[in-house]
Amino acid sequence: MTTPYEFINDQASLQTLCTALASQPFVCVDTEFLREKTYRPVLCLIQIKSGDIAAIIDALALEDLSPLNAVLKDPAITKVFHAAGQDLEIFYWLNKEVPAPLFDTQIAAPLLGYAEQIGYGNLVMERLGTQLSKAHTRADWTRRPLPDNQLQYALDDVVYLELLYLSMRDELEQKSRLAWLEPEFAGLLDESNYLKPAASMWKKVKNAQRLKDASLSVVQSLAEWRELTARERNLPRNWIIKDDVLTDIARQLPTTIEELGFIRGIGKHVLERHGSHIVERIVSAAGKTPEPWPPYSKKQPKKPEHEAVVLLLEAVIKQQSITLDINPTLLAPRKLLEDCVQQGSAESLKGWRHNLLSATVNQLLSGDTQVSVNNGKLRLSD
Repeated sequence: MTTPYEFINDQASLQTLCTALASQPFVCVDTEFLREKTYRPVLCLIQIKSGDIAAIIDALALEDLSPLNAVLKDPAITKVFHAAGQDLEIFYWLNKEVPAPLFDTQIAAPLLGYAEQIGYGNLVMERLGTQLSKAHTRADWTRRPLPDNQLQYALDDVVYLELLYLSMRDELEQKSRLAWLEPEFAGLLDESNYLKPAASMWKKVKNAQRLKDASLSVVQSLAEWRELTARERNLPRNWIIKDDVLTDIARQLPTTIEELGFIRGIGKHVLERHGSHIVERIVSAAGKTPEPWPPYSKKQPKKPEHEAVVLLLEAVIKQQSITLDINPTLLAPRKLLEDCVQQGSAESLKGWRHNLLSATVNQLLSGDTQVSVNNGKLRLSD
């Protein structure tokens, strides 16, 4: 789709755009960024669509995005995204705050029968019947000037997002399902989604679970140091030091820079810049008790008779999902059904799921309802 748009690359134009957006009930937002060589994503473009307004903001050309930040914080304006996580991370790093209120079309889609985690292109195709171009999937968004066909490609992401939002919002409203999404959208606002404590990053180090005692304590300390260093220097973690090198250091426990230099993967620049600090961390941590891994809860073996009841519930709810036009794995995730069977009631079903399913689940589990097949469909009867 060829859509007229304004290219915003100066402060006056940005202010004019944001003044116009301030009176809109919603704004559709997407971003283009690169993060291959940095810890934090490098924001290149911000695409905006709301009614007659269509714009692409050149984030690399602008030093001050505060007029846009005011729009993103405005509680009267709904910010619309698809698969918002990475976009929200960018805005969190810029503002130490997540835009709100939100509407995420990927989260909303299963309530209208679409697959969970459905991609943007697939949702546009299934709902709007349009095949989006993939010509610029690997584009370098930092180069300037950007050709118009590449900018139009970027703009399409919010042009069709607006069409998705308006049609999905209306259908959800008609089906009285908009309120069901509020807890899901609220979860996106949790800051812990976008900034993990540096002291917890050892849990993400590959093969750290094989370490214990002094070695585990050392890898915990070094993973924290690496995370803080990566943030300070704005470099990918593995550019500071790789996971396998961290675990090798933790196993060998070198106590001098010379010993540290014998470990494969420790480059000369790492020794020169960080060697003494790494050794200090090793010596200090080796004498401490490591933080224990979170307690492991071994899954109890499933009883065959319980599994049969779960399968029966899944079949009945699958039939209901067709009637309700809700993706069945969203309507009743298997874990919830397993909990219901274990408890012998629908107690695990909360909120809108409880309203839709609790009566049926309780009747099935209590034996008050029979299941049969009638004209190729499941039928429930007393």
